[in-house]
Amino acid sequence: MHVVATAGHVDHGKSTLVRALTGMEPDRWAEERRRGMTIDLGFAWTTLPTGGTIAFVDVPGHERFVPNMLAGVGPVPAALVVVAADEGWMPQSAEHLAALHALGVSHGLLVVTRADLADPGPASAQARAQLAATSLGTVESVAVSAVTGVGLPDLRAALGRLVGRLPAPQADRPVRLWIDRAFTIRGSGTVVTGTLGGGRLRVGDRLALATTGEPVRVRGLHRLGAAEQQVAAVARVAVNLRGTPRDRLGRGDALLTPGEFHRTDLLDVRLAGDPVGELPATLTLHVGSAAVPARVRPLGGDTLRLRLARPLPLLVGDRALLRDPGRHHVCGGVTVLDVAPPPLARRGAAAARAAVLTGLHGRPDLAGELRRRRLVRAGELTRMGITGDVAPVVGDWLADPGHWRQLGVRLVEEVTAWAGAHPLEPGAPVEALRQRLGLPDRALVEALVRPPLTLRAGRIGVGDPGLPEPVARAVDRVRREYAAHPFRAPEADRLTALGLGPREVGAAVRAGALLRLAENVVLLPDAADAAVRVLARLPQPFTLSAARQALDTTRRVAVPLLELLDRRGATRRLPDDAREVVGPG
Repeated sequence: MHVVATAGHVDHGKSTLVRALTGMEPDRWAEERRRGMTIDLGFAWTTLPTGGTIAFVDVPGHERFVPNMLAGVGPVPAALVVVAADEGWMPQSAEHLAALHALGVSHGLLVVTRADLADPGPASAQARAQLAATSLGTVESVAVSAVTGVGLPDLRAALGRLVGRLPAPQADRPVRLWIDRAFTIRGSGTVVTGTLGGGRLRVGDRLALATTGEPVRVRGLHRLGAAEQQVAAVARVAVNLRGTPRDRLGRGDALLTPGEFHRTDLLDVRLAGDPVGELPATLTLHVGSAAVPARVRPLGGDTLRLRLARPLPLLVGDRALLRDPGRHHVCGGVTVLDVAPPPLARRGAAAARAAVLTGLHGRPDLAGELRRRRLVRAGELTRMGITGDVAPVVGDWLADPGHWRQLGVRLVEEVTAWAGAHPLEPGAPVEALRQRLGLPDRALVEALVRPPLTLRAGRIGVGDPGLPEPVARAVDRVRREYAAHPFRAPEADRLTALGLGPREVGAAVRAGALLRLAENVVLLPDAADAAVRVLARLPQPFTLSAARQALDTTRRVAVPLLELLDRRGATRRLPDDAREVVGPG
């Protein structure tokens, strides 16, 4: 299926033309048929001579209903511009064309209606000149009379050529279905309609509402009035939602693939239209079927920042339109440059931001985004519409290569500085380094570790993040002196004489070079396991005295050592204060 929207001045025969092409009545309201004027969006479809199906979104032409017109045109890739031969180019023709140009619609067809009432040549020439100066450029022109049928076969053939030039649908994209109608059907519940521009919908799909993030479930799908199990883009589709009250949604909302879009109320854009410095402080942003008030902050050149009255699911590269509803004036089209811009808190920040935006063109650019953001999660970029083939540095974190190299240099500097300030600690804690480097995740710090840095037990050091050299020498002397009596602990004065004061002992214990049993009672780290092997050779159960003699140590050491083995589950204390070995140390 292909979808085309009508455009043109009121009473130039848009609805009559759609009716003649499809045999269907696009005006849905009795008021529209009574007044002979389209007020809201209408929908109809037909089969082309080439065999494909084309659906029409028929829009109102009166200036009072331009917001309705924009809701219908916003998601549609092509337009049927209608001009009456007996009236020619009119004011609303110009506003509709300005809207199409602002939205970047580049595929279209000019239809000169009421060719039975006047020579279509002058109107066609005038309209083609107007269209040539816009995004539509040079278009094919067909003159018709919906009353006599003259030119309708030519129009059908021209429509076939038009849809043949449309870009191929992207059915593998996430769904963003802008809602243009929402209503209730008795026995079925809430139904919404829209133009599915990308992706694929299936019965049973879980989606999310753009306005609230609320999850919804697809109960049923209709395409061209027939029930379907799935519908692929591009298509006009009606979606029956399970258990979702009608008052939860409406025109301007959207159904989204969960987790695939960044909902934002702050964005930086480029404007093609009125001078940025002359814009009113508040305008209306039209995108998809949504119309949202926006506060305008000029940045410089042709760029500005918009603060929206409510968040929208926008992507980098989206086209939208700014309109002044008070003056019935299209201010211009905008291209979304950034949907997660930085704050402008300092003096001169707006001018600096404008300089950055000068190099952006609204095309997803992964390398450029990494340069600007330096570190970002891949999922965040995907939700902005930016994808690419770059390997994460760790987890789903992506990094600008230059920034990542600088972080590695800074990490070495920070670790070296920490070692100088804390000579007795076995390296700098990862969390402290994370804060010093201003990184959002500890995993990033650990991923930066390269020789000569080493990571052990949550600390990063230069070389072996073990003991400082003086402490290591002192521990080695303890090992040599007590090799024959491994269960005897040096007295406090001996530890001091060896160079092991309280700070040095603490460093050795943290590094696993000494085992602390109690205050000023330390053994070598393998003493506990060795003690279990000695005690296992005693008759079971055994007393404290027997253990002390077998271990060739003092009560000062034996009591805390046995208590440690009890806590580890290697020994069990019995009611009579005897113990037995029950497992390894």
